[in-house]
Amino acid sequence: MDAQGRGRADDIDPADQWVLNPSTGEYELRLSPSAPQSAVPRPRRAAPAATGAGATTTTRSASVGTDTRPIPDTLPGPRRRRGAPEEDPLPGRRGGRGKAKPKKSTGKRILVWTAGTLAFVVVGVSAAGYLYYQHLNGNIQKISEDGASTGGFSQDRAINLLVIGTDKRTGAGNTKYGDSESVGHADTTILLHVSKDRTNATAMSIPRDMIVDIPDCPTKQEDGSEKNIAGTPDVRFNTSLGQEGRTPSCTMRTVTELTGIVPDHFMVADFNAVKTLSTAIGGVEVCLAKDIKDSKSKLNLSAGKHTIEGEEALAFLRTRYSVGLGSDLSRIELQQQFLSSMIRQMKSKDTLTDPTKVLDLAEAATSALSVDSKISDIKKLASLGKEVGKVKTKNITFTTVPVIDNTDGATVLPKPQKAEQLFSTIRNDISLTEVKKQAKEKEAAKLKGERADASEVRVSVYNGGAEAGSAQATLNWLQNDVGVTKSSQLGNADKTLKKTTLAYDPGQADQARKLADLMGLSASALKPGKGNSETNSQGLPSMVLTLGEDFKGAGVSLSGASAADLDVEKNTADKEKCAS
Repeated sequence: MDAQGRGRADDIDPADQWVLNPSTGEYELRLSPSAPQSAVPRPRRAAPAATGAGATTTTRSASVGTDTRPIPDTLPGPRRRRGAPEEDPLPGRRGGRGKAKPKKSTGKRILVWTAGTLAFVVVGVSAAGYLYYQHLNGNIQKISEDGASTGGFSQDRAINLLVIGTDKRTGAGNTKYGDSESVGHADTTILLHVSKDRTNATAMSIPRDMIVDIPDCPTKQEDGSEKNIAGTPDVRFNTSLGQEGRTPSCTMRTVTELTGIVPDHFMVADFNAVKTLSTAIGGVEVCLAKDIKDSKSKLNLSAGKHTIEGEEALAFLRTRYSVGLGSDLSRIELQQQFLSSMIRQMKSKDTLTDPTKVLDLAEAATSALSVDSKISDIKKLASLGKEVGKVKTKNITFTTVPVIDNTDGATVLPKPQKAEQLFSTIRNDISLTEVKKQAKEKEAAKLKGERADASEVRVSVYNGGAEAGSAQATLNWLQNDVGVTKSSQLGNADKTLKKTTLAYDPGQADQARKLADLMGLSASALKPGKGNSETNSQGLPSMVLTLGEDFKGAGVSLSGASAADLDVEKNTADKEKCAS
């Protein structure tokens, strides 16, 4: 290769390594002689077929069934549409003007392996060939969601993904850990919320020893029949899985009972998943503020930074007695550090631009994780991965349900008010990071300016999803308690709204600010615009107040847009943190 053709393999988009041979009509893989080859099991290669004047084409034939159709070794690049401008030439090829520029990969954004990696990496392998696609599909273990989910995520709303790590000890070498007979409880649970606009995500850990109410769980049995597993009040959260034959769908229902959030999907990882996935990406860097030698987890690491994988990665995630206060809450901090580090590493090492790592990770992920029946297909996982992968690392926030010690000293309880505030923040799709600062400033500007007197505020009140009687109760409160006498109640709105809104013409801004002050409306509830008001019974323009499903009662504040200041422990995935 000449000097111009030399370059780092990391700078080459995998799709650009395939070139269409006009003589054969097939794609040919252009890799440097030193390019590494994947160790992932794949269909066998067919012998090179000579075409044209000594040209050769590398293909693979299937080893599955009797189908021997050739399929490409990795994914081909996209074809240029007719009339579209030519793209930059490949590194090492002359063409166009000036030097060739490496493409910037679009696959550098990746979420935690337990949530987004499985789905996102298959974007790069689902086009690798039908038979390999079928092979990966065959790896996926699916479990019924038993009607406990929303029915599946969609691109036009927020996504809630329940990630469950079990303490099931099946598999080579795993029976040596603790209770070898464990049925696989919900030992580690994270509710991952991805915002509707995909600008941010919140990963909320749910302590395994938190006391909750487990509801009744209709559960599909292996023979196809359905069994209703009776609910149990005041028990540890981790018993929502495994105990009494409960499946992940029951953990889903328990999360909904606790938070008011219905998950779209679940993913389950056991001990083997930790070992194989950490190994597939070449290890995960962690940091310790002190030496740790834990006889329970078998972790033995000195203070400082270490790259761990396999058994050592599992030991790190199982450690609790040698960090913090030795509780499960301290272990949660280790788990969040591990996942944050994995996110940073996958981005910095461009894992998704390396065909070998992509296939290694896809093989490991599809073999190691179990998913609900709604996303048990590579294409569905790929679609989910595209949505999850849009979130930037700095806007992924890890947090934990606020808790207080229970009287028994061994369990915890959700902390009153604080826990509900966090759940409400997620339900209302409010970010824990300041990712829309400018937009928020623009919103806040609507509340700046003069206020009209309460006696001059004209407003028509409608019920758009609040509890029955709310509009009349609000009218009584406005007229009798706060002096908004020029108000009227006009029944139900034409449609149901999630959030309360106040629509008005620009000339009524002073009235809107006054009413927002009185009712505790946030800036986002104010909807200014020409023609937004209506004419009341006296023939005068009147603002329109529509009480949504978030309405809690007359005089109860609805403002809550400042979730970044929510009093909970939180840390973003872009920050390195050393465990102590």
